[in-house]
Amino acid sequence: MAVTDLVIETHGLSKTYKDITALKSLDLTVSKNSIFGFLGPNGAGKTTTIKLLLGLAKPTAGSAKVFGHDIVHDNVEIRQRVGYLAQDPRYYEHMSARETLRYTAHFFFTGPEKEIEARVTDTLELVGLREKADRPIKGFSGGERQRLGIAQAQINYPDLLILDEPAASLDPQGRRDVLEVMEKLRKHTTIFYSTHILADVQRVSDTVAILNQGQLVAQAPIEQLLAGGSGSTIYVMTLRGATAQAQQRVVAQPWVSALQTTTTDSRTAWQVSVTDEVAAEEQLLRLVLADTQVTVLEFGRKKYELEEVFLGLVEGNHGQ
Repeated sequence: MAVTDLVIETHGLSKTYKDITALKSLDLTVSKNSIFGFLGPNGAGKTTTIKLLLGLAKPTAGSAKVFGHDIVHDNVEIRQRVGYLAQDPRYYEHMSARETLRYTAHFFFTGPEKEIEARVTDTLELVGLREKADRPIKGFSGGERQRLGIAQAQINYPDLLILDEPAASLDPQGRRDVLEVMEKLRKHTTIFYSTHILADVQRVSDTVAILNQGQLVAQAPIEQLLAGGSGSTIYVMTLRGATAQAQQRVVAQPWVSALQTTTTDSRTAWQVSVTDEVAAEEQLLRLVLADTQVTVLEFGRKKYELEEVFLGLVEGNHGQ
């Protein structure tokens, strides 16, 4: 990946508060126009990382760059290009959504007023608040408040949008609405958001980092994590017919480490653990199809749920 494609890059980034290490030697890369899910349990160090990137705290050790600018020395240049939504945004309750965005826009833009109003209206439309634009915020639901927060963070056309737990306290409908807004924004900016809600990450993220006890335990494209699970490669097969001989041929291969079978009605399900993925791709299906008594109904690499991957990584890393 070219350096110019990196929006965030950290090297050994660490933060200690007195005797508590909140972040341990974080090496992280976030590419341009990605939706990057920063995942971890509460207290894992996610908010600490965000504070460091925004210049709201200084690192104890290590370094980081945003848009190629150092987070300590070039903080003003970074903030000019970043939109930020705090975990619990606060508003002037008597103001409307339109008034709030207009007020925020004037920090970034100077006339003509017509263009500022057009920007405000477009942003309200983008987050689905145009119909409620002129109502007092005090009557907004949790999801509407979060969408207004995203609109406020997006008003200055940021190149990077940082969202801290944007859907943590919302009901299912509110979470859905916020995620839909994030998906819309993908074409406009890079989104870096922290969360502990696994289903949200699996739905919208293309890249994921998992933090636990201040330490990075995984970083990969979401599809790679879901394909790789806890580290072993497993192929799943659903077969019909007499499978005994085919099973003997498969388990005899040096690249097969285990084969689990489950029989239901007239079907047999296999989970084949392999040590050589290339060999498995080339030979596994052929070994089974060589037996004319067996019909292959399904074949593919096992897909994991993110919860399964997350718990495997976090529990495996516990105490380290």
